[in-house]
Amino acid sequence: MMEEQQKAAEKQEEELIEELEQEITELKMRNTELEQLSHTEDHLHLLQMYSSLCSSRNTRNWSEISVKTDESLETLRRALTELQDTLQEKLTLTVDVTLDPDTAHPKLILSDDGKQVRHGDIRQKLPDNPERFDTCVNVLGNEGFSSGRFYFEVQVKGKTKWSLGVARESINRKGEITLTPTDGFWTVILKNGNEYKALAGPSVSLSLRVKPQRVGVFVDYEEGLVSFYDVESSSHIYSFTGQSFTDKLYPYFCPFLNDGGKNSTPLIITPVKYNK
Repeated sequence: MMEEQQKAAEKQEEELIEELEQEITELKMRNTELEQLSHTEDHLHLLQMYSSLCSSRNTRNWSEISVKTDESLETLRRALTELQDTLQEKLTLTVDVTLDPDTAHPKLILSDDGKQVRHGDIRQKLPDNPERFDTCVNVLGNEGFSSGRFYFEVQVKGKTKWSLGVARESINRKGEITLTPTDGFWTVILKNGNEYKALAGPSVSLSLRVKPQRVGVFVDYEEGLVSFYDVESSSHIYSFTGQSFTDKLYPYFCPFLNDGGKNSTPLIITPVKYNK
């Protein structure tokens, strides 16, 4: 019986070693691809390849495996754990954005989960704290970023007016605001249902083949880059390049006035869907 148990244990070890080696090989390949991807200047290609590299794998949770192992298996398991930790550090491009109610104009209505914003007709009684916009119907994301790359997506389907992008922490939030990089805003805007502009100061008119239903916003802080994409068509909309960031950058949203119901659809922060 002891001999049979020993043989069974050895067979299990061999199978685990083979599975570990296969998984390590795959992780090393993904690690190499991520290293190459981190140096690319083609940011649309970066987002497309990132989606593929981030797609879920059916990997085993090795921390739950407990068998009497020899030294080689322990070495493999340690190597796998280190690789998984390295990959986890790299796969931080997509951020979970929620809206900050303390920055929202009093006429904006935010959903309970902080993922949707629309304009309401009634001015809510809210404290006029320094962070809150009091004239322009804007709202910022909860979390700011002062390094690295980040990406988020917003559904704009059904709206006739909207503005999206990022804003620096030190922007003016009281009174009338000018949306230009000089004033701390990097945004793209839709007006009158079909007029798209990048508010670059002066603004740049954009000719888009199709009307975006979901817009992706990509920021590379060190590179000084803010790019906008039509998610569904995987096409580039506009990029602010050669910028110099010093403050924290916050996701920026403006649903504009509801216009008698014509523009009542909310802006919706959507989960990033990875296409295999």
